[in-house]
Amino acid sequence: MTLLALSDGVSVMKETIFEGRFKHVDELCRMGADIRVDLNHAFIRGVPQLYGTSVEATDLRAGAALVIAGLAAHGRTVVEQVHHIDRGYDRIEAMFSKLNGDIVRVTNESLKLQGQR
Repeated sequence: MTLLALSDGVSVMKETIFEGRFKHVDELCRMGADIRVDLNHAFIRGVPQLYGTSVEATDLRAGAALVIAGLAAHGRTVVEQVHHIDRGYDRIEAMFSKLNGDIVRVTNESLKLQGQR
């Protein structure tokens, strides 16, 4: 869905398995995506740019889509509730770093350490 949000034209996605699959649409829209949901269909009109903001992963696939959106976005994106992502991707930040993605995992502990410096 992130790729389609940045592609030219209009795309349609149909979900036939998981009723709550489109929970991340609101988060993508907060980043500038143009997506409308009608029951189990998502209508995605491509936009030229997404913009960084704080978003929340609601499930594994949605979280991965938000990480990709954050990497493509202009500005900083913070993805919260990453435990959903961790269920299916071991160290997703390391995978994207190997692809030259500018991504860092920030934990409460690392924030405390930064504050002590």
